[in-house]
Amino acid sequence: MATMNEPKLIAGNANLPLAEAIARRMSMNRGVQLGLVDARVERFNDGEIFVEVYENVRGEDMFIIQPTSNPANDNLMELLIMSDALRRSSAARITAVIPYFGYARQDRRTKARTPISAKLVANLLTQAGIERVLTMDLHAAQIQGFFDIPVDNLYASPIFALDIKTNFKGQMGDLMVVSPDVGGVARARELAKRINSPLSIVDKRREKPGEVAEMTVIGDVTDKICIIVDDMCDTAGTLCKAAEVLMDNGAREVHAYITHGVMSGPAVDRVTKSVMKSLVITDSIAPSDAVKGAPNIRIVPTAPIFAQAILNIWYGTSVSSLFEDNTLSPIYESLYSMD
Repeated sequence: MATMNEPKLIAGNANLPLAEAIARRMSMNRGVQLGLVDARVERFNDGEIFVEVYENVRGEDMFIIQPTSNPANDNLMELLIMSDALRRSSAARITAVIPYFGYARQDRRTKARTPISAKLVANLLTQAGIERVLTMDLHAAQIQGFFDIPVDNLYASPIFALDIKTNFKGQMGDLMVVSPDVGGVARARELAKRINSPLSIVDKRREKPGEVAEMTVIGDVTDKICIIVDDMCDTAGTLCKAAEVLMDNGAREVHAYITHGVMSGPAVDRVTKSVMKSLVITDSIAPSDAVKGAPNIRIVPTAPIFAQAILNIWYGTSVSSLFEDNTLSPIYESLYSMD
């Protein structure tokens, strides 16, 4: 919905560095200074969240940048309350930019008497006045159907493909993309197609949530440089075990490309001590100091693709065009040269 005014960005406390990077990138693209709307998002002594917006937002196209990562409940409430404040201040449209969509793993009833929390979150966002959602690599694609408003789901695979083509130049014929479970095959196949590599699967069987009982490699990974691809890394137990199994099956090296680095509990320690040569994550979740300091963890930025997606939404042009190499490469040209 293009207007004479510029799009306006506002951010909660979940990932301020990403929000500021998006604002800088949009400023470069537009040739005008675009900063974050001046606001305070604070807590009372009892933990209640309070939001006050210091700038006039009447009739403005507002974009709230707020991943709902740990602490998920606090960050979600910040998002809802910011939306309510903007709606009551007569904003023309409110788009929630949620780089990491929390509660996405609860997308169906796996057994009796359990919730579908992702649907509940979708209802809360809509009721708070949000009219559009922009996110990245939803854990389950069907979550888009939980909303009765437009949902733009960006993919990290085009960014990962650019990164792989740069960092594995001259070794592309030795690569093997690996899905760490059967459910992630579509995501892995998408990346494999982009880099023209074969696909393998690690079939895992769980005894209980968070514990992997057995893993089997489907496909020949002998002397291959294996690239594990997944949407999130939480405690890194499954990821590190998959890397071990691949090495045991004859892989030359194992690397991992994971969109959302949740990195809970012992994750960083596990990755540092694992057989993986590198773990590449995005900054959809603000990385901790431990993640930043890990020698084999690398972070790729999402600000360029989010900035362009926000501008495309504001212009009323295609967001899906960002999935194509010839569209995405120019906005990442400062990082990846394809020469």
